[in-house]
Amino acid sequence: MRHASIVGSGPNGLAAAIVLAQAGLEVEVFEAEEQPGGCARTSPLTLPGFTHDLGSAVHPMGAGSPFFSRLPLAAHGLNWIHGDAPLAHPLDDGTAVILERKLDDAERALGEDGKAWRAIVGGPAKNWATFAGEVLGPMLHLPRHPFLLGRFGINAVLPANAFCGLHFKSERTRALFAGMAAHSFLPLDAPLSAAIGLVLGVAGHTVGWPVPRGGAQAITDALLGVLRKLGGEIHIARRITSLEELPPGLALCDVSPRQLLAIAGERLSRPYRRTLERFRPGPGVFKIDYALSEPIPWKARECLRAITVHVGGSLDDVAASENLMARGRHAERPFVLLAQPSLFDPARAREGKHTAWAYCHVPNGSRVDMTERIENQIERFAPGFRDCVLARCISTPLDLEARNANLIGGDISGGAMTLGQTVFRPSLRQYATSSRDIYICSSSTPPGGGVHGMCGFYAAKVALRRWRG
Repeated sequence: MRHASIVGSGPNGLAAAIVLAQAGLEVEVFEAEEQPGGCARTSPLTLPGFTHDLGSAVHPMGAGSPFFSRLPLAAHGLNWIHGDAPLAHPLDDGTAVILERKLDDAERALGEDGKAWRAIVGGPAKNWATFAGEVLGPMLHLPRHPFLLGRFGINAVLPANAFCGLHFKSERTRALFAGMAAHSFLPLDAPLSAAIGLVLGVAGHTVGWPVPRGGAQAITDALLGVLRKLGGEIHIARRITSLEELPPGLALCDVSPRQLLAIAGERLSRPYRRTLERFRPGPGVFKIDYALSEPIPWKARECLRAITVHVGGSLDDVAASENLMARGRHAERPFVLLAQPSLFDPARAREGKHTAWAYCHVPNGSRVDMTERIENQIERFAPGFRDCVLARCISTPLDLEARNANLIGGDISGGAMTLGQTVFRPSLRQYATSSRDIYICSSSTPPGGGVHGMCGFYAAKVALRRWRG
């Protein structure tokens, strides 16, 4: 039996560990922190009785992951909770535009743009399993379903603002799509910024935008349950400073390119090391977790139907915020991604109380305190919000990096989503390195950020092919 060591216990590291254990390898996972999970961890950050997600909170890609769907995660305690609708986007007129779960309902809700929306996302939504298998993988591959991907691909390469201008007449629909596209961390006039918005929109009509009951830690605990049943082991609070510390065998690293350089050293060729040195981190995030006395008092009460609320206003407002961030500046009215999980999962807070999770995009490594700007934005659409705040936990980009060394400068995407770093991520080799025994399986490999495990899945498959070969 051959041995495999996994460095890092994020969803990708655990996915790689499970694939290798399923193949019959002896697997050990080494986690630097005292709590496993990477960006899928839950902790009492504010007051007793309130639980908060340290990293990711809402998981459309987790619920829709082709790999996770093959695992008995429900048998290990993972239960998905959905809002009445996947997403709400409040506007300055006191109303909100809603992404409805059912495509028929979405078509009616989007009015004059309903038919266009259905024409764009209907095919992928009807064939989610096939579609997800294509888009949640390496960008450079021969499509098995070219007709399904054809129209999606044409739209996906567009800048989000051009996509909206081409397809939508209503400013309401354009605002809704702008919020989804802004998950890309790209300015909305950049190529490919429409892609993430389209994938998230399709997911909203198929797997939804759910949260795990009890918090993101439930995803990690379920993956660990599967791994342990396969005979895998995990070592907590075991920071690996050199791959020489690991037992002989394969090493799959759920780490950033910068960390891989530090722990692999001379085991990697000089040209490959130079390639990793050129890999650029993406923008950071400034995050606040709230303990609340009551639900957020949205002017548009329909916002209470959704766990996720995009706080940013019109397409122009969202675009202005993201364009400033891309130029290394801080928006006075930042686009804020907000989750209110306790509305549908009361276990997150004391009886009658609530939690909220919010962040905005900032330049990598930013030291600017965005608290007042974030709360001003929330107050813009929910007057009286500050009166509901019992406690807050503020996480700067450097705080996030201190909790998870992969989040360099607060980058939660595993690297800048430029065209080159999207196609060749982190290099032309992708999961493989210049050493046949060392692989990288973090979100710095395809398909990139998100809690879906697909980076680890593909890295483990590549490692197995090369080992067997």
